[in-house]
Amino acid sequence: MTTNDTNKDIVLIVDDIDINRSILCEILRDDYQTIEADGGVKALDYLFDSDGNARKLLPTAVLLDVMMPDIDGFEVLERIKSHDDTKNIPVLIISASDSEQAESRGLFGGAADYITKPFNHDIVRARVDNHINLARYSHELEELVSIKTSEVTRTYESTLEVLATIIEYRNLESGAHIRRTTLLTEVLINKMLKTKKFRAALENENISSMIKASALHDIGKIGIPDSILLKPGKLTSEEFDVIKTHPTIGSRIIDSISENLPDNDLYLKYAKEICHFHHERWDGKGYPDGKKEDDIPLSARIVSVVDVYDALTSSRCYKEAFSHEVSLDILAQERGTQFDPNIIDLVPSVAEVFRKIVEENRDM
Repeated sequence: MTTNDTNKDIVLIVDDIDINRSILCEILRDDYQTIEADGGVKALDYLFDSDGNARKLLPTAVLLDVMMPDIDGFEVLERIKSHDDTKNIPVLIISASDSEQAESRGLFGGAADYITKPFNHDIVRARVDNHINLARYSHELEELVSIKTSEVTRTYESTLEVLATIIEYRNLESGAHIRRTTLLTEVLINKMLKTKKFRAALENENISSMIKASALHDIGKIGIPDSILLKPGKLTSEEFDVIKTHPTIGSRIIDSISENLPDNDLYLKYAKEICHFHHERWDGKGYPDGKKEDDIPLSARIVSVVDVYDALTSSRCYKEAFSHEVSLDILAQERGTQFDPNIIDLVPSVAEVFRKIVEENRDM
């Protein structure tokens, strides 16, 4: 027996005995749309297509017999609980056996409940109602947590980006530098993802967080005195030593922000990597730690190229802007010394996109 009220929640009833399915359909027919399957094969066919993908229309709950001639209920339960799209569907096992071993196996296998035959109408209906309501509440709670987490993430990301923009204005630059850095980083990473050399290294990274974190590369400049940061002429060796402290200052700022946030926050992980290491050099002659080659985090190696290109093509208080062509030549000359040679080799293929980003996002 199957009802046709598509506005109701769907309950899939799986039992090889006709009378059992009929009884359960009768118990639930006022509140639910019931779908019947006379064995495990038909149940799985209702839930999954031939490629093993979950179907679009899934039941809200499953009443599942254990002893069936084709595929037993435990195997069906395992399939349901092993698929991401069906694992949260409450499965209530229905069985003529009151064996504690069978009940334990079902519950430890992920079943929400274990109902023995013969059926008590009120108990069956109450248990189905309770588990469907609980599943719905759990789903709504997960969505609410996800929304709130996203809101908090956007808030602190925006706060950090505003702080980075303030630093750029303090450095007599506009926030366009941050926008360009982010856009250039995105273009370069997307190109790297298409190469065999970098695809494996990047596919396990959170690319979105890495791109956003590039905006914070110079956040440590907040700790540099104006007399040095804004000096129009050449810096003395002592003044340059002070400038070289800004990566360490930046990573400490990120650490202070991270104290009350989860250790696995990828946005701040990349932000710290980029802040601390974007002035390291491929040949090991950079600062603050003198790291070299692949010991430098990939995120920092990427931003290092982007930051220098943008600095070269932009006017500063101490220099005029270089042309796009001259800037590319300077990057190429530093291949394998300042920069990762494999990243520099990709720059010509995105050069025109780089030029366009700089032209469309000039300092105001």
